[in-house]
Amino acid sequence: MSHVFKTSLPTLGLDTNNAEAKKLLQAAQDEMGMIPTMYGNMANHPDLLATYRLGYDALRKRTNFSQTEVEVVFLTISYENACEYCMAAHSFLADVASKVPKEVTEALRNGEAIQDEKLNALHQFTKTMVVKRGNPSPEDAQAFLNAGYTENHILEIILAISVKIISNYSNHIFHTKPDPAFAGRAWKASQHA
Repeated sequence: MSHVFKTSLPTLGLDTNNAEAKKLLQAAQDEMGMIPTMYGNMANHPDLLATYRLGYDALRKRTNFSQTEVEVVFLTISYENACEYCMAAHSFLADVASKVPKEVTEALRNGEAIQDEKLNALHQFTKTMVVKRGNPSPEDAQAFLNAGYTENHILEIILAISVKIISNYSNHIFHTKPDPAFAGRAWKASQHA
């Protein structure tokens, strides 16, 4: 990634003089027991971090998807956007918090089909939404709906893509390395291009 822009903005912490950023970072520390590096980066523009957190929390707390399905969506988007940080973080969360079957996570990390037909339909449609920039064909949508999903699920995928664009693209310009907590699930985009 040597030919890709890297910002000179710092990673902010609780010692920042920006009161709005400090409040958001303190909330992350209180909720998670850590401040992900990605949050410290996004805090340079507090509205970016606040918008990310709002959408992310909605997908965690008010979704019509199971937590396994949420991870399938997040990992699919992060894979398509080649975000090494988010692939590591969501692989870790899939293993620890969401209890996603290992074979599902590994298929997503390797860009392969998922054996579970419904989860694979979710993976394929999410990938289609990213690759076709939100312009699925009627056949793409029908295959997704035939798998047991609804048109409201499509809206949630759009929300997830929006959230992941914020994190994936921020991580790209910061060249964010996975936090130590996620390092055991490191992933290299170059191996999967």
